[in-house]
Amino acid sequence: MLEQIRMWMKQRRAGALGSHDFAHLPTAKVAGDQKLSESRLIVLDLETTGLHHGKDQVIAIGAVAITGMVIHMEDQFDLILRRPELDISETVLIHGIGPEALTQGHETEDALLHLLEWMDGDPILAFHSAFDQRFLEKTLRHSLGYSQNHTWMDVAELLPAIFPDARTGGRSLDNWVDFFNLEVSERHHAAADALATAELTLVALNKAQKQGVTTMAELNTKLRYYRRLQNMHRF
Repeated sequence: MLEQIRMWMKQRRAGALGSHDFAHLPTAKVAGDQKLSESRLIVLDLETTGLHHGKDQVIAIGAVAITGMVIHMEDQFDLILRRPELDISETVLIHGIGPEALTQGHETEDALLHLLEWMDGDPILAFHSAFDQRFLEKTLRHSLGYSQNHTWMDVAELLPAIFPDARTGGRSLDNWVDFFNLEVSERHHAAADALATAELTLVALNKAQKQGVTTMAELNTKLRYYRRLQNMHRF
């Protein structure tokens, strides 16, 4: 799969279009009895033109896979989409993606199809995943007519669920990165943020296993329980 993506990226730089079998895209997998120690998880981050999923658009996708409780640096996805028509004036100082990058980016439909093929239907994790999920699902639906429901998990919920006594000073990605003394090469860059989130995910998964959480279903149950507790505390 990695070699296929490399070949596709080479073709895209040369202006060649890829071919895809729309009828046989990977099926989304449910969080069942798969062992955490054997699962492949996709940790994803998006850069967008703004925060409003109704009007703003995805301009970059970064993702890294965790397989067998290991981050495999060769198993990554990092693309800027070709969307020169978009106004990025309000956010360019945040993500650093300017008009030239959007002009030279990869065609949106091809990029999304290869993302789906690369993800292979595996569960997706993101920090504040509702944001990324809404944007990605909207983009897939509008660009490809794709509407499969993937399994999503929120790392911003996973961390406090596994480390309830952590005093991070806040709930942001930066707070958790600082708490665990992780090094982040760059912020507000989709691939770098995805890697930082993946490292935090590994910390949480290793701790979860020591707490007796060994399958995807058990992890999902722990997250649901944490969510219920949070909702109870609001009243």
